[in-house]
Amino acid sequence: MRFRIINTIIILLVSAGLVLAFFGLASFMYVLAFIVFYILFLLTVSTNVRFNFFVESFSENRKIKENQIAITFDDGPVENTLEILKVLDKYKAKAGFFCIGKRIEEQPDIFKEIIEKGHLVGNHTYTHTRKMGALGVSRIVWEIKECNRIAEETAGIKMMLFRPPFGIVSPKTHKALQKTGLISVGWSIRSFDAIVSSEEIVLNRIKKRIKPGAIILLHDNNAKTVKILEQLLVFLKNNNYEVVRPDKLLEINAYS
Repeated sequence: MRFRIINTIIILLVSAGLVLAFFGLASFMYVLAFIVFYILFLLTVSTNVRFNFFVESFSENRKIKENQIAITFDDGPVENTLEILKVLDKYKAKAGFFCIGKRIEEQPDIFKEIIEKGHLVGNHTYTHTRKMGALGVSRIVWEIKECNRIAEETAGIKMMLFRPPFGIVSPKTHKALQKTGLISVGWSIRSFDAIVSSEEIVLNRIKKRIKPGAIILLHDNNAKTVKILEQLLVFLKNNNYEVVRPDKLLEINAYS
């Protein structure tokens, strides 16, 4: 997709140059404004799975009437996941963990413990590469299948739910999901716990956006997320919210 966008931008810039040469500065500025808008539009829809532009994703349940929400964690399993599990146990909350295949290989016991404690596990690709937007269909299919293969060998489950790394999607992601049969799950509340250093800022960002049917994105490979999670669960309890697994909230199957 990246190369297709670059080629399109080059064509548009050449066209803008021709407009400038033959029609003058005013027309050129209109074309240039269109190019800038086009680039920003593509960057926005390809890096936010919530928009459902390239891939249809479950990011919240707007029809739900109960005070229920889901909390999800990306990028594990890691040692810090054990601390996350302790906090969830303490407040009797169930969550979803979108796991990286390589980390399942490295921490098979933690992966199995997530499942044994009644939480959901989902596919977050095998490598979690930052080049996700540039991968071809066959490579994305491999990333998905390899993660699922390891999960099945480790815990005997066939995962049905997929979360794209960094929320990056493209028409190639759509084709890969068609080939593998997985369902994309996004989020409605992005905490930015992996970027923002202040626990208070992250927590307040989540609190302001809480509503029934929401799905919260956190990261279990981040040490400060443990404290954020505990404070969040206290807030939710005090406001009569029930934390349920994403598959229950969305009324979809987590495994085949």
